[in-house]
Amino acid sequence: MEVKERKKGSANFFVYVVLGIVLLLIACFFSISYGAAAIPLKTAWQAIFSFDETLTEHQTILTLRLPRTIADMIVGASLAVSGAIMQGTTRNPLADSGLMGISSGATFAMALSLALMPQFNYIEMLVISCIGASLTTGLTYFVASTGKKGMTPQRLVLAGISISMLFGAMSSYLSIKYKLGHALMYFTAGGTAGAKWGELAVIFPLFVLGVLASIMLSPSVTMLSLGEEVALGLGLNIKRVKIFSTLIVLVLTGLSVVVIGPVSFVGLIVPHMIRFFVGVDYRFVIPASMLYGALLTVVADIIGRVINRPFETPIGIIFSLIGVPFFLYLVKKGEREF
Repeated sequence: MEVKERKKGSANFFVYVVLGIVLLLIACFFSISYGAAAIPLKTAWQAIFSFDETLTEHQTILTLRLPRTIADMIVGASLAVSGAIMQGTTRNPLADSGLMGISSGATFAMALSLALMPQFNYIEMLVISCIGASLTTGLTYFVASTGKKGMTPQRLVLAGISISMLFGAMSSYLSIKYKLGHALMYFTAGGTAGAKWGELAVIFPLFVLGVLASIMLSPSVTMLSLGEEVALGLGLNIKRVKIFSTLIVLVLTGLSVVVIGPVSFVGLIVPHMIRFFVGVDYRFVIPASMLYGALLTVVADIIGRVINRPFETPIGIIFSLIGVPFFLYLVKKGEREF
């Protein structure tokens, strides 16, 4: 029976990966074509494969829309993989970097560095973001583990939301005190409009390392998702797996916050959707989550650009409109898909 289920999951994985790649390519071409100024798909294709520097449309695509689309894919994939890892290792169906307080810590660290050390370069900001994410992660786990009952999925989510509110308030305080103003407000709403090739060159190697590490760790995440007792029986070093998985989540979340701000719900929605289609084997869940997280973020960014032209709606608002009902649905249903 297990062999049949594994083969079925493998077949489904192949089908949905091919479908996801096709949809992602289509979404990417729409992403570089649609915006405040519409550019024909034919022109977008020519800008990529037959670039002409004398054409304004080609310059717009190469310097603005193409890096923005790549940033969308990197951020979406990173957040979806982070959510899948957290849901598997904690056996918490509500785990997400935004809901667990990780993104708020990275955002607070960014606000603090903008206020006190504005001369920091992009790499230094990325390091600061990861440090902030690790601080709130530690606080969330500490708060959730206190008390007689110890850590439970429900306590972990409540602790994460509380920490998120706390550090969100502190970020707002810094914004008011140091007059960070509009820049931080738009940053916290979430958006990749300012993505540049130089910044992508910095985060891309970290993104690749994080994704490769998560794929290598995926068999261990599958065992841990069955429960710690089962994982111990299978000879898994639980402490080591949790340390490595936490590091992966911190890096992927940290780079995402630097690029797009504290966006929630991507890591919540995508892994649930993927497990429904390909099963609970994280060797399939993690790479498929990476692909569909990228797709969902690109599509959300397109929606944010076109629904209120010529103005843009930050991508964080789009995800909140999708994610809040989904979160409430999970809370009401009390699903445990592990």
